Amino acid sequence: MKLGFSILPRLAACLLLLPGLLAPGCGKPAAKTAPAVAADAPAQPAEKRHPLTGEIVQADAERSVLIVTHDEIKGYMPAMTMEFKVSKGDLAIAKPGQHIRAELVERGEDYYLEKIWPDDAATQRALDAAAKALAQDTAMRGKEAYREIGETLPDFTLLDQEGRAGAASRFRGKQVVLNFIFTRCPIATMCPASTQRMSELQQAARAAGAKDFELVSVSLDPEYDTPGVLKEYAQIRGLDTSNWSFLTGPDAAVRHLLAQLGVIREFEGATIKHTLATVLINEQGKITYRADGSAWQVGDFVRYLKKG
Repeated sequence: MKLGFSILPRLAACLLLLPGLLAPGCGKPAAKTAPAVAADAPAQPAEKRHPLTGEIVQADAERSVLIVTHDEIKGYMPAMTMEFKVSKGDLAIAKPGQHIRAELVERGEDYYLEKIWPDDAATQRALDAAAKALAQDTAMRGKEAYREIGETLPDFTLLDQEGRAGAASRFRGKQVVLNFIFTRCPIATMCPASTQRMSELQQAARAAGAKDFELVSVSLDPEYDTPGVLKEYAQIRGLDTSNWSFLTGPDAAVRHLLAQLGVIREFEGATIKHTLATVLINEQGKITYRADGSAWQVGDFVRYLKKG
């Protein structure tokens, strides 16, 4: 298995290391001179963040706000119903009556909700139980945690870009191409390239007559990549999610899935050090083909999908 390492900052500098080769990486852009600021310009108010739990009452698309009845935030705010500004992705998947947990962000006189997650009991039970089972499976496999071609994909349950929890077993009966990305990856030759190839594969496989296949992209950065963030990621790029799921969820579940699929991910301060892999799973849930790195060939996967 060929492993390509990259040091990917969540927001800025990076360095790409390939076996035996130090490729031209990307670093922080050259410093730019900040525009002059008037001496008497008012200071920007400090941002304040607080954990919040509550229930969505209404999504107002025209004003890009959610109306939420939230619980008391001790030492800050009593329980009440408020309007919050939210991202387009979070707004698109918001459902009245849905219980959520999020971060309330106070910026000046405006209130925002970020890092919005479903918080209903059934979803949490499903995610927690699946994460625990996957961790136990990894522990039982020990040094043989990595699954070779011919082995069955481990079962897992994560949230998609609509905020729906689903187990990997729901893809049985279809061929699946699964890869790993994170939305803030700034390196054109890494996660953005993988996403572009998945989009090209989707179109090429359909043109070749392939049927009953699914694409799955799992976030390497689940703390940031909420369902709403993934939804907006797909929307901005015009991606077809009719058979393409973007998944996120408990970091523990993602970590064990990475271990079993041989993908390295390490957090080092403000950076993510990781490798990439794209895996083909057949209708019976077995791994049948694998390409490491982001420079895989669309045609190779199309040939496999046409056989299905």
